Amino acid sequence: MPKRKAIHREKPKEKFSYDPKKVLSKLEEYGRSVLEAIKSGKNPYFDIPMRGLNNVYFDEKSRLIKMGDKLSRRYFLNVAHARKFMQTLLIMAYVKRLVSEGKHASLREAYYANKHTIPGTRENTFEDQRESDPIIEDLERMLGVLREEMHITADRRGYIYGDIVIRDGEDEFNASKLGSGGWAVPGTVEHIQFPEINVDYALVVETAAMADRLIEEKFPKKENALIIATQGQASRGVRRLIHRLHYEEGLPIIVFTDGDPYGWYIYSTIKQGSINLAYLSDKLATPEARFVGMTMDDIKRYGLENVTEKLKGIPPNKKGGPTGDYKRILEEMEYPWFQNREWQRQLKMALKWGVRIEQQALANKSLEFVAREYLPEKINNGDLLP
Repeated sequence: MPKRKAIHREKPKEKFSYDPKKVLSKLEEYGRSVLEAIKSGKNPYFDIPMRGLNNVYFDEKSRLIKMGDKLSRRYFLNVAHARKFMQTLLIMAYVKRLVSEGKHASLREAYYANKHTIPGTRENTFEDQRESDPIIEDLERMLGVLREEMHITADRRGYIYGDIVIRDGEDEFNASKLGSGGWAVPGTVEHIQFPEINVDYALVVETAAMADRLIEEKFPKKENALIIATQGQASRGVRRLIHRLHYEEGLPIIVFTDGDPYGWYIYSTIKQGSINLAYLSDKLATPEARFVGMTMDDIKRYGLENVTEKLKGIPPNKKGGPTGDYKRILEEMEYPWFQNREWQRQLKMALKWGVRIEQQALANKSLEFVAREYLPEKINNGDLLP
């Protein structure tokens, strides 16, 4: 075994800050501004940060994808704006009620709770959820708070396993003593607290199958690690949990995905954020996260040449190309956060070889190999990509 390099928790950079009063205060402030405008005979409006590529940029200093300062003004006395203005006020009132009463609602419930026919008309407040979801996103950008802080949640996905004590309301439990399935990450983690953490770092794993393998091989106990299974692209709840564990508890974050453009994009969203949620990057992203694999170097280093998979699509040097995986890799090569020399080398190798390598390919060596050799060797030797 390689000589162990200690991976220590760092000094926390943030404090637990969940405060329902903050959301209520912002809602009331907007409500007062609308009321005052009406009383003074003015046309009420909301200024909403614009979404879209033309209002997104990569901040080199913070290493985050961020939203720009362009605003869209939504007026009440405007035929083109009136419906959305009404919908915005409806959702604001609904959120105020949820937060005040300490209740939570799903996106679907929020839609149905606010859908009704306006008295004296045949007009519905909402025709389908494709109208209510964007209004909730607008509120996130207007108020500068997470949807989850407004007590509106999405479906849960992902789980954790390791020696960490979690306080969820009146319940307190250790995530290593709930059976091999660990603790399912809820849609909102704002209220979750961590009274005790006895691990050195968090290993974020793309697939549930690999997370289960590591748990079965007792990797969390032997390596003193917390396993976070994303089950594909990390949900908002999982990304927020990762952010909080790093910034509030000082846990180093190491990401383990398939060696393909999809896996590398999963890492990218955990680390830098995403274009669609650029306005939440400072609450969801973790720029200090590092990448352990799978990498193109792993293929030769561990003798995995015979268990690679071909990239999907047409290569750039063939007629009709690039498409599929090839096109995605070329796009990732242009990302500012992948301009690091090592990342450029990995992406170029993937293009040249035309292959991808899955986490489960390590089973070709043995089922135990990933937990006993691959991960301990790379992590303890600091063989990580930025």
